[in-house]
Amino acid sequence: MKNIEIGDYVTAFYKTGKYVGEVTGERPGVYVVRILAVLKHPRQGDLHNPKEVDVPLFHERKALAHGERANIPEKTVKPYEGEIPDYNASLIDSYTALKDELEQAASLHARKSLETLQSIQREYELMYNLTF
Repeated sequence: MKNIEIGDYVTAFYKTGKYVGEVTGERPGVYVVRILAVLKHPRQGDLHNPKEVDVPLFHERKALAHGERANIPEKTVKPYEGEIPDYNASLIDSYTALKDELEQAASLHARKSLETLQSIQREYELMYNLTF
């Protein structure tokens, strides 16, 4: 029994980020979700080796863009109720929360993540004309 339909607002997890979006399509096992806000900024690094620094590629992960459509696994999509935050404000809030968390952690992973976040911040400032 599916309780999510095209046009519904949902929360969706993609990789390590959490978003608010609108369901625009459906495929076997996934919903196509158009991103409207960022609730949790994606973590940096290797998804398969969380909190490890000595990996072949330390991934730099930006949040999904406003209006971007993503195929999100069905099991990670839940109905969303409430007001949808402004995309730019939600991006700044989620980015700042992750940055603050990493600044509190005294680990190599936190330091490496902060380095990648600095370059992401510059891209956000250029892409969305944001000030952090």
